[in-house]
Amino acid sequence: MKILFIGDIVGRPGRQLVRDVMPRLVDRHMIDLVVANGENAAAGFGLTPDVVSELFDTGVDVLTTGNHVWDKRDGYICLEQEPAVLRPANYPAEVPGHGVGVFKTAAGLPVAVVNLEGRVFMSGLDCPFRKADAILKDLGAQQRIILIDFHAEATSEKGALAAYLDGRVSAVVGTHTHVQTADERVLPGGTAFISDAGMTGARDSVIGIRKELSIQRFLTQMPVRYEIAKNDPVLCGVVITIDESSGKATRIERVMELGN
Repeated sequence: MKILFIGDIVGRPGRQLVRDVMPRLVDRHMIDLVVANGENAAAGFGLTPDVVSELFDTGVDVLTTGNHVWDKRDGYICLEQEPAVLRPANYPAEVPGHGVGVFKTAAGLPVAVVNLEGRVFMSGLDCPFRKADAILKDLGAQQRIILIDFHAEATSEKGALAAYLDGRVSAVVGTHTHVQTADERVLPGGTAFISDAGMTGARDSVIGIRKELSIQRFLTQMPVRYEIAKNDPVLCGVVITIDESSGKATRIERVMELGN
């Protein structure tokens, strides 16, 4: 089977590009399940019910998130009411939403999707390594296909988690930095890994933000109201091929689709 993972969708330009290129990506790669990180999909910060509905209408099956999922109060409704919208599982249990779900492909094959957040240069959450252990124990050995979105800043933390889980999950896909890395590979135990799947949004930007605003922030060190850039959209992500009987990955391939 094949899973398409779409890197962090940033604002309307990212959402529109997903709508435009999804049909050809799914057909070209014979995709069985589409997972996308959507924490920046609503004007660059957070989610709203309308944005979630729009992305599901494009063919996205599961939305993962990260630290920006809390930026819009409307997004809490999505986390509480929509099982296919996940937030990192290592937040405290009392916060809205959940971080794990099992979703079936059109052929009826169950795929577990897990959302975790890193701690290096980020918030002091529960340990993502130990949380992953607990989640895998709860899922049980019968759940063979498991994809993890690890929303983290440090490549070292992402690589360490992938090595820690090698052979126990099908894939560990890094998100958060908005820059697609060139280190995709299948680890010795059969876990596909990439440090960061990249960004789906305006390439003529600084990680999706209008360049002049980001430059102003760095020059002055003063607060700046960020706005989403619109030009030169690009979709970044990965296609992961997984053996259905074993749950082991056999291939991971970077994808990059440009807008018109």
